[in-house]
Amino acid sequence: MSFAAYKMMHSPTGIENCASGFITHCSADFGPQIPPIQTDDLDSDWPESKPVGPIPNLVVTAANVLEVYVVRVQEEGSSRDSRAPSEPKRGGVLAGASGASLELVCHYRLHGNVETMAILSLAGADGGRRRDSIVLAFQDAKISVLEFDDSIHGLRTSSMHCFEGPDWLHLKRGRESFASGPLVKVDPQGRCAGVLIYGLQMIILKAAEAGSGLVGEENAFSAGGAVSARIESSYIINLRDLDMKHVKDFIFVHGYIEPVMVILQEQELTWAGRVSWKHHTCMISALSISTTLKQHPLIWSATNLPHDAYKLLAVPSPIGGVLVIGANTIHYHSQSASCMLALNNYAVPIDSSQEMPRSSFSVELDAANATWLLNDVAMLSTKTGELLLLTLVYDGRVVQRLDLSKSRASVLTSGITTVGNSLFFLGSRLGDSLLVQFSCGMGAPTFHHGLKEEVEDIEGDVPSAKRLRRSPSDTLQEMVNGEELSLYGSGPNNAQSAQKTFSFAVRDSLINVGPIKDFSYGLRINADPNAVGIAKQSNYELVCCSGHGKNGALCVLQQSIRPEMMTQEQLPGCKGIWTVYHKNTRSHNVDSSKTALEDDEYHAYLIISLENRTMVLEAASNLEEVTETVDYYVQGSTIAAGNLFGRRRVVQVFARGARILDGAFMTQDLSFRAPNSESGSGSESLTVSTVSIADPYVLLTMTDGSVQLLVGDINKFYGLGYGIG
Repeated sequence: MSFAAYKMMHSPTGIENCASGFITHCSADFGPQIPPIQTDDLDSDWPESKPVGPIPNLVVTAANVLEVYVVRVQEEGSSRDSRAPSEPKRGGVLAGASGASLELVCHYRLHGNVETMAILSLAGADGGRRRDSIVLAFQDAKISVLEFDDSIHGLRTSSMHCFEGPDWLHLKRGRESFASGPLVKVDPQGRCAGVLIYGLQMIILKAAEAGSGLVGEENAFSAGGAVSARIESSYIINLRDLDMKHVKDFIFVHGYIEPVMVILQEQELTWAGRVSWKHHTCMISALSISTTLKQHPLIWSATNLPHDAYKLLAVPSPIGGVLVIGANTIHYHSQSASCMLALNNYAVPIDSSQEMPRSSFSVELDAANATWLLNDVAMLSTKTGELLLLTLVYDGRVVQRLDLSKSRASVLTSGITTVGNSLFFLGSRLGDSLLVQFSCGMGAPTFHHGLKEEVEDIEGDVPSAKRLRRSPSDTLQEMVNGEELSLYGSGPNNAQSAQKTFSFAVRDSLINVGPIKDFSYGLRINADPNAVGIAKQSNYELVCCSGHGKNGALCVLQQSIRPEMMTQEQLPGCKGIWTVYHKNTRSHNVDSSKTALEDDEYHAYLIISLENRTMVLEAASNLEEVTETVDYYVQGSTIAAGNLFGRRRVVQVFARGARILDGAFMTQDLSFRAPNSESGSGSESLTVSTVSIADPYVLLTMTDGSVQLLVGDINKFYGLGYGIG
């Protein structure tokens, strides 16, 4: 019997679906924000800005890989942000934020490729104490609903729905294959979700209402926890019974008491050779979905839409309605108003006598992706990587017209989603995916201190330090030397609407090594000829041609980390080594003005534990030993060292105690004793065996087998300093 065996050496990296939602925390938690250090050394030239606000998680899928990220935002306000204009930090300061990064929470390799994904949100139910859930759709008609479980710090399945097998063969109507997989969309208020399967079968997933009494819900609230959105029941709507033939897309719209689903369909197919005779063959139908009565009456519709219309985009409240995006036109429709915008000369009016408003430039929007930056401004990403801003000119009652303006070039996107009120994510299967911060202002564009106008691609403005950290192959690109990204797009300049100015800054990125067109395998430069066994594998590397078009790149893959040796020192009897950060302007042996320009991403001290003493080295321009001039415990060996209170303090644990240090200066000294023991000979022999540090906790295992937990107390900052008690 023949068989094949293989080993997956690298997980998929091309992002196919992306969405944002409060998965690991609630909107009321306001958790993933790093507070600034309050000092008097602030940049007086930068205007005061509002807080960034609660930021949802970023959820991405790449083939059969599902990942959940938390977005960490560093707000402006610390002395370490007071840097020279020539040394901005990862995009500079924008809208009160000096940086943002993606932190991986969980990673799963699934048993099937994810076709589409959506976030089921309860839209602020119970004061924002409820979490969102992830809805995944797989071929041919499998649906999974996932929620975050604090007890395992990961995702668990809350419900599964399958419409395959002998009991559901009638849904296929004799067909074995379909042009597209299942498509899932969610009501903005989280009342239900819809999944389009087998072309014309609509699955309605009814969400459980708040306080419905599901198992474990009351216990979670009584314990101060959060409950995720869940699916209560499901039923099927046969769209053939509604005289629908070729469904292209559907969406749930805002502003209705009951969920309203708008379906884009084509009544009679046409193609490019018959456009001159039959060109407006699409229509949209708005159905009011009653999940209780399982009824879906038609409430309004719009006909005579172009044959190349392919995507729907729900307009947020208070405007409401839906955008119909086609290759050559954009249409807006609601129950009471409609308007359109022609994008190029291929846009065909319904009749020759009709005059169409046209865009000031020519563009094609087939295979475009879109998201909302504001309630009236949408960002479109085209098939060529251009970012366009679409503004709805709204007079308070109806949408009068659509205005389209160019913004900036970017990666070729496969999906785009807004993350909170100041970030958006560009997912790409052909290049690196980008996390971008945006800020909106009114009036003419103005340049802040340290900002300069750029004309390059948005992904080309990642600071050089970030590029070097990402991949050595990135040095082949033109280095921007950390220049800040500031790009501007203007909204309509008319009497009804003031000019909107947008600024953007790339904050983080996810590396993509696909799609791979060709590769070569061989020895690396400076290979070790004496390496044997597993070490010999590190001599080889894989060079790949990946990407597409403007996102093409050379990727070098290797099986291990290859550090560049800068210095070498013999350390006989070394028992442990730690590196620690220090977030403060006060530093030992370093001028404060120089410290203000140091990037806080670098470590401040190197702690080396020897058999009977501890060495401390300061990481300035070079490693310099400062053992004799710091307040660290150096008379014996160190058990563990790390950072507490958001890297503001250093904790050093040794056999009989611990010290809290503000850089090189001690702020608290603790001695360990047995629990509930008085001073005596019994407590003198109690020492620490092992230590685990997780800010703000320090877990100690003692030599007698007991466990002690030390908890950081931030309230001691003004008296005894940051301490453990």
